[in-house]
Amino acid sequence: MDIVRHQCLVYEGSPAKHLRGLAAVTIAKLKDNNRCLYLNSPPMVAGMRSYLAAAGLDVAEAVRQGALVLSSSQNHIVNGAFDVDNMLDMLEAAVKQALKDGYRGLWATGDMTWELGPKNGLGNLIAYECGLEDLFHQYPSLSGICQYHIDTLPPSAVDKALRTHRSVYINEMLSRLNPFYGVDDAPAPVESADTHKEMVGWLRAQEC
Repeated sequence: MDIVRHQCLVYEGSPAKHLRGLAAVTIAKLKDNNRCLYLNSPPMVAGMRSYLAAAGLDVAEAVRQGALVLSSSQNHIVNGAFDVDNMLDMLEAAVKQALKDGYRGLWATGDMTWELGPKNGLGNLIAYECGLEDLFHQYPSLSGICQYHIDTLPPSAVDKALRTHRSVYINEMLSRLNPFYGVDDAPAPVESADTHKEMVGWLRAQEC
């Protein structure tokens, strides 16, 4: 599998600082005839809409055509809890529909804090990422970036993110092979505080 198709963005500070870069990637994917899905909270969706427009995209027209989907839907949340199967089924249906509609594929990016829901379904995170990896293998037309906000997630979530993604998105011009990748379907080991600090330190170094 092309390692850059399934990436993670793990970051500190304001999520808005990455909107410009993600907007640039979105526009590039649209130009390459991909349907693009952006899933996040209502304020972040509004922010992405603004950055896309500032970059020259006719957002209303792209949405009208179905090429661009900006969503705050949490239909995969059941009784406040993150439902892995619902989320994976939704993504599989979305990539199938994109192909049926004549697109080259589906590119999706979403914020994991928003996706996990109010009960913060971290217990299902490894199962979700492993299931997602299977989807990427099954559908070469699927690509995307999972966003992990260090400030809103516990250290274990950040560690799991880096264990389950081969490639790390740094910005619209730069991705890195992930030296921490290497988890399978078995439960992830408990990460030590030193390991977590090493991971975060590596991420900070990539942004310099």
